[in-house]
Amino acid sequence: MRPFLSLNSFVTLRDVGLRDGLQSIQTILPTEKKCDWIDAAYAAGVRHMEVGSFVPAHLMPQLADTASVVAHAKRYADLHITVLVPNLKGAERAIEAGADALLLPISASAAHSAANVKKTPDQMLEILATIDSARKSAGSSITIDVGISTAFGCTIQGDVPESEVVRIAKAAVDAGADEIGLADTVGYADPAQVKRLFTKVQAAIGARCRTAHFHDTRGLALANTVAALDVGIRYFDASLGGIGGCPHAPGASGNVSTEDVVYLLVRMGFETGIDLDRLLVLRKQVSQWLVNEQFNGYIWRAGAAKSSAFLHQ
Repeated sequence: MRPFLSLNSFVTLRDVGLRDGLQSIQTILPTEKKCDWIDAAYAAGVRHMEVGSFVPAHLMPQLADTASVVAHAKRYADLHITVLVPNLKGAERAIEAGADALLLPISASAAHSAANVKKTPDQMLEILATIDSARKSAGSSITIDVGISTAFGCTIQGDVPESEVVRIAKAAVDAGADEIGLADTVGYADPAQVKRLFTKVQAAIGARCRTAHFHDTRGLALANTVAALDVGIRYFDASLGGIGGCPHAPGASGNVSTEDVVYLLVRMGFETGIDLDRLLVLRKQVSQWLVNEQFNGYIWRAGAAKSSAFLHQ
């Protein structure tokens, strides 16, 4: 038995396809299809979803209906709803909509931060502090998550010092963040680096270091998932069909696919609460809605192995 299995056998997956996936493609999926997606994912056992982003509609028309999508998702009392916000106005809209969590991206790469949000990492930390103040003033229970983008490297800047990732994580917690995630935005990470960096951030902020977000640009996302499991991470982002990516990662193949991660975890003896067969049915449906977009992953081609790991789910 692997050592990490003795720590906690349940792993939570947050499907980010409705935000991170859709924002990176050309097709604008109708609101009703997004609601159908939520319904089917919930029926498959997904209980954490990132369903949109509160950004100006002219900048990201794919996500202009986020308030309506959140309203639909709130029909499910036990569905944890996350939305991405880039600034205070977005956070105020997330609070008004009743999302459970808002995700603020702060890049560890100054170059990526300038390209992505036109601000420095420290300016984003200042925005985080104002969001925390607004949350308190509103009496809101919304959770503030910070995703540290390009934590493992950047296609613009190149190497990102691990000390800078640790610094931002500590500063984010001091500014009001409840949870911190490390994101391999451009698919540079390797398993040794994943173990090393998560361990450093855990030493700095403890259990607030919660989430791993891997892209499969260079085929290492599943290996990196295992590395994060080894150091105690039990909350992962993934995208149905592996859709999405980063506009500042040339040739990026997108996020790690949710169905591949579910398969990996169950084969290793973890519980996810997700029915893989139902998830694969949903993947096929979404691929028919997004016929001109790129999908990735492996399990949809071969199917799940007919082993005890799945027969007794």
